[in-house]
Amino acid sequence: MLLTLVITVIIVALIFDFINGFHDTANAIATVVSTGVLPLRTAILVAAVLNFVGAFTGTAVAGTIGKGLITPDAVTLVVVFSALSGAIFWNLLTWYYGIPSSSSHAMVGGLVGAGIAHSGIGSIQAVGLKKIVLSLVLSPLVGMLAAFAIMMALFWIFRKAAPVAVSPLFRRLQMLSAGFMALSHGSNDAQKTMGVITMSLVAYGAIEMTGDKLPVPVWVVFASATAMGFGTAAGGVRIIKTLGTKIIDLKPIHGFAAETAAASVILTASHYGLPVSTTHCISGCILGVGASQSVSAVRWGITVRILWAWVLTIPISAACAFLMYYGSSALTGQP
Repeated sequence: MLLTLVITVIIVALIFDFINGFHDTANAIATVVSTGVLPLRTAILVAAVLNFVGAFTGTAVAGTIGKGLITPDAVTLVVVFSALSGAIFWNLLTWYYGIPSSSSHAMVGGLVGAGIAHSGIGSIQAVGLKKIVLSLVLSPLVGMLAAFAIMMALFWIFRKAAPVAVSPLFRRLQMLSAGFMALSHGSNDAQKTMGVITMSLVAYGAIEMTGDKLPVPVWVVFASATAMGFGTAAGGVRIIKTLGTKIIDLKPIHGFAAETAAASVILTASHYGLPVSTTHCISGCILGVGASQSVSAVRWGITVRILWAWVLTIPISAACAFLMYYGSSALTGQP
């Protein structure tokens, strides 16, 4: 039974990773598609390849997710399965309605809800949860400020240049910034699945913790990178339309500023093991770019809708995982 359960958990984790890939494809390519720099399918293919490559850049985020959120005694295969199920439900629901919510928030909410269902509120590591939530909340704000600053700097540098001369330059530069964004997405989001799979392997007894370090097997890195790459290739057109056209009217210079700011924030967070929301980062950066033009340039109606999804993601994912735990535990006979 346990072997079947751990295999099921790994498969579900890779399904989550696949969904994360097509749900978050928009993060990397919404701006480059909406500005007409690259056609949709070409952009998706580039994002898929660079997401795959980005997953091999480190495992610090995997360690934070795998050992910093809930106590080791609260980690069971049913807990991990329930957490993933709650996160998948919310990802699919928001993808269907074209709302760019956060897979990271969904994963954190799922782990919290399942952990509480198994061992109570005491199973949550307050320090780790605070670190994760702060990184999730602050990263889009930092991205917004960074994008605003980059946009203002570009306005000043090219203040005397004619738009017809500037646009071709930023069409080329935006291809680089979109690739930078896709690479950063793989560096952070794929690691969350690595952390969850490694958690399940520790719970099963297949691997052991090395002191405070979570040893992520190479095959887990490869499997997570592959699942995210294929998920990215599947695309997420609904969310691409929301990010690329409904918040502000983007031009290549805006896309370059937003992607450069977001990728810089995400890669920095990955280096320090901070799981951030790539969705929130790029959304915040697009808002920052819009605000650099004028407050009225941002379509605040769709922005409020996105903010509600941000607020609701963790509690709804936690509630779904909490309920899923009791159903899964009764079905499998495992705690």
